[in-house]
This record gives sequence, structure tokens and C-alpha cells, in this order.
Amino acid sequence: MKKAALSLRPNIDCEVPSTAMVMAAGLGKRMRPLTATRPKPLIELAGKPMIDHVFDHLKDAGVKKAVVNVHYLADAMEGHLQTIDGIEIAVSDEREELLETGGGIVHAMEHIDSDPFISCNSDNFWVDGPTNSLKILASHWDDAKMDALLLLVPHARSFNHRGRGDFHMDRQGRITRRGRTKIAPYVFTGIQMLSKRLFTDVPDGRFSTNILWDRAIEAGRCYGVSHPGLWFDVGYPHAIQETELALEDG
Repeated sequence: MKKAALSLRPNIDCEVPSTAMVMAAGLGKRMRPLTATRPKPLIELAGKPMIDHVFDHLKDAGVKKAVVNVHYLADAMEGHLQTIDGIEIAVSDEREELLETGGGIVHAMEHIDSDPFISCNSDNFWVDGPTNSLKILASHWDDAKMDALLLLVPHARSFNHRGRGDFHMDRQGRITRRGRTKIAPYVFTGIQMLSKRLFTDVPDGRFSTNILWDRAIEAGRCYGVSHPGLWFDVGYPHAIQETELALEDG
């Protein structure tokens, strides 16, 4: 993929990775009682399950294959995935052990055909700006200097979010952590592009991608790009209605 300066308008004709990892194995504890009988990605938002909105973005960007990990109420997830068309679906089975974000990707790596690849959480909701945000990610990827490229959203466009932000970003796009007491201007959207290089010498079993981000940040190989649209943190039951009302209000 060609290098693109982070300050330039994205090249919407750039090559988008053919494969995306869709994280869908979580227990959804914060979303109880809605998750008592269904996995969180199947909770409906704006007329369809949340994970289906993710598939719509992937298909619009030209992604050909989605690798979806399953654990909690895995049979229900697999049954729904069989109804998806327009994109190839591969299931990464975590029934025996929930592996968290990093371990889940490692477990699914045999199904991930592209390098770099896209990774998306299945339980948040975003609205693109003028350009599909997955295409924006791809347009800013520079394989010579990046192992991870995170889609970040400014606080002003992060709806329902209760945190103090996650990252700072310099003019070149390099990111650093918020720190223990500070407020950071950018929130991680759950959407990123990752090189398979990032998964060299990783822990066994379950672990978080936070470990890998920290390693990439220290090496100067973890970057961010700002999402120009809207992003909704749909982490609690009340956030469903709040998100739908915001969408109705434009």
C-alpha cells in the first residue's frame, strides 16, 4: 500500500485490506439485562443487530472477508452469521476459553488472509463522514513505519462516552497514552489496521492488545488518524435509545 501523509485528503481509491477481524466474543456484562439471552453484537440498534452495521461498513469499503470470533452464546452468533451475505464469513471458535482482544486475534490468525488487516469491535456504532472511515485508515497506512494504525475520534464527536479519552496524537500521527491523571483529546473507536508483525513474540493464551500497543508506542510504530464522522459508545442499555434519538435528530 502506498504511503500517504496524515494531513492530506484521503485517497478513496486506495487498496483496502481484503480481510477484517470482527471482535464478537465478549460477555457483554455492562449491557445486562439485554445480554441475558443474546450476545451483545446481536442487540438491535437503528433497526438491525449492531454487528450488521459493521458488516455494512466493511462491504462498503470493499472488504471481502470477515473473521468473527465467538464465545458467549456462540450458537446464536453462528446462526446469525449464516444469514449474512455479500461478504465471506469465517468463524474463530473461542467456546473453550475467552481469549480477550490480543489472544482472540492470535487464535484467529490462520483465517486472516491479508497483511495488514482491519480489526473492528462489533459492539459500537459509527457514522462515516464524507469518506468511508475504513478507506481513510487504508489511505494513511505506511507499512515502512507502522505496525498499528488506530481510528481515533475527538471527544466532541464521541457520543455516550464516559471516559477521559485514551490517546494524544502529534502532527505526524504518532500516538501516546493519556496517562494516569490527564485528560486526552482522542477516544479509540475500536477500529484499527494492524500488521501481523505486531503479533511477533506474543504471550500464550488470553491477553489484551494493549500489551502490543504499548510495545509499538515505545518503538514509535503506533499511529492514529482522526475519524471525521460520529462515533457512539454503546456500552450500556440506555445508550441504545440515546443513540437512536441522536440519529433521528440528525
